[in-house]
Amino acid sequence: MNDQEPKKTEAPEEFLSRWSRRKKEAREQPVAVKPVAETPATQAQPPVLPPVEGLNMESDFRGFLHPKVDESLRRAALKKLFHEPHFNVMDGLDIYIDDYSISDPIPEAMLKQMKHAQDIIVAGEERRAEAKKLEEAEAEQQRLAAAGGEESGTEAALPAETQEPVAEAIAEPPEPHNKSPRPV
Repeated sequence: MNDQEPKKTEAPEEFLSRWSRRKKEAREQPVAVKPVAETPATQAQPPVLPPVEGLNMESDFRGFLHPKVDESLRRAALKKLFHEPHFNVMDGLDIYIDDYSISDPIPEAMLKQMKHAQDIIVAGEERRAEAKKLEEAEAEQQRLAAAGGEESGTEAALPAETQEPVAEAIAEPPEPHNKSPRPV
């Protein structure tokens, strides 16, 4: 067919009539029965099997997979097959091949580093606890000052810049002993 010739289109009736005709012909033709080939799985008797003790990697294990073979014999043959060294080599890419039941002692340098980190964490918690106590004390002093100012009326009348802040009267929290001094 030339590329320049226009493509011939069929009318829908022609297509449907051809389809219908082919469908009728397919129904009228007899179905050919295919003969089933005799395979080891369809045989009536199980195949003759070699002894399990003599099996190796080159042995034929297909006979042990026959449906008529006893399940315990099949399992014994497969167990023998998978005990071969070929199937018991780790590839090294498996992430779970290490023996994690044996614990190694932690190296001394790592223990020192962990102790140092623990000291830093404890010192930080102590500083936060002291800061919280100071905030609570400051809030208590402000509450008492406000309660005392309402009664006497003297502190409330003074301007804000003449009142001493309570936070300056409280000392800064002490530096932890295990911390090295930092240059300023």
